[in-house]
Parts: sequence; structure tokens; C-alpha cells
Amino acid sequence: MNKGLIIEGRLSIVATPIGNLEDITLRALRTFKECDVIYAEDTRVISKLLSRYEIKKPLQRLDAATELKKAEEILARMEAGEHVVFVSDAGTPGISDPGARLVRHIRTSAKGGSASGGNGSEIKIEAIPGPSALTTALSIAGIDATEFTFLGFLPHKKGRQTAIKRMVASEIPVVLYESPHRILKLMKELSAAAPECRVTVARELTKIYEEIIAGTPQELIEQLESKKSARGEFVVIISQ
Repeated sequence: MNKGLIIEGRLSIVATPIGNLEDITLRALRTFKECDVIYAEDTRVISKLLSRYEIKKPLQRLDAATELKKAEEILARMEAGEHVVFVSDAGTPGISDPGARLVRHIRTSAKGGSASGGNGSEIKIEAIPGPSALTTALSIAGIDATEFTFLGFLPHKKGRQTAIKRMVASEIPVVLYESPHRILKLMKELSAAAPECRVTVARELTKIYEEIIAGTPQELIEQLESKKSARGEFVVIISQ
């Protein structure tokens, strides 16, 4: 073996569609075809996307509970020269999804970003950009998003009321994610804290039943309660 040979390993963080499978990028598809293995938050979800585009690759699960454990495994693969892909269930990994701890571990342990990974190897971490529920919602909300604060998912209990007080006092728009199980609870909390604030709610983005509704918290409560069910992940934008 040539002692001067440098083996390059690569980690591609790939954004995937948040609903409509046609939103996948050409670069993402090429990356899927070229990689050695795909790590996914849920292998069943990525399997549907790969099947749609007739791509077959080895799949491994990496969710929030196994992120750090699998990071070591991925680092070893990269140092052996493999091209590894990571995808979350939907959208851009690391944005209220697994991915951030994986990248941090690789960078910290192997000085990533085209740095030496040891054993005569070079590693590279690259972003394959694409869909994000955050930016998708902002683009059609009709508000000035020159500045905004993103909070991800609010705490379920401890710290929740503090976060809500901070949100309604903000001078710039605040964006967060909410589940269908807690969307009404959030609207009622906002109604109590700032009944006149403007709230925009986006759900089922890029899907058949995509919907954007806006108004005061009480107006949204009435609209949401009139529906038999509230499905899909919600993007909520609070503005003055």
C-alpha cells in the first residue's frame, strides 16, 4: 500500500422534502446514488423517497436517542474512506431534528471540514441544502422576516411559560414548531398572554391539504376547533 495515499471520507448532511417528494434536489439524488451508506432518523421514511427514485442503498437508523453512539460508528466509516449520508425524517437535519450532535462530534473528534482524520485519512463534512419548514412558512406568511427568532419546539412543562412571555414581548417575529396535540393549548396560552398579537399558522406544507391561517389567537382557536382534527406538524409565527 502506498504510504502517501490519502483516503478521503465524507459526511453529507442532506435536506429532504417536508411533504411533496418532488421537492428533492438533483444534487441530493446524485449524493444518494454516490454514497456508501445512508443513516436516517427513520429508515422507513427515507425508504419511501429512495423507492420513488429507484435508488437502493444500505440504510442505518440514527435518531435522537442513538445519535452520539452512531456518531462513533460514522467517524470510523469516514476514516476508512466511506461516503456517509445523514437525513432526518423531513427538511434540513439539525433544525429541531437530529444531526447537530453528529456533526459536532465528527468535527471535534476528527477536526472535520477537510481536516486530517488520522490514519492517513481526510474527512469532509458538506451540506446538501434543500427544504425547511421554517423558511417555507416564512416565505408565504406575508410578514417582514428581515429579522426573526426561531425557538423550535417549546418545552412541554418547565420553562414553557417563560418562553411564551419572551415570545409575546419580542419586537421581531418569533417562529416555532408545534405538534397537533398541543396547537390548541398554545393558542389558548397566547390568547391569555397577548390577546391582540397576530399569529400565522402553517400546516401540511407542500402537501395536498396545505393551509395557512392567520389572526388573533382567539380567532385561530375558533378555526382550529371547527376542524374535526388537526394533523401534521405546525409552523407558528407570532408577530406584533
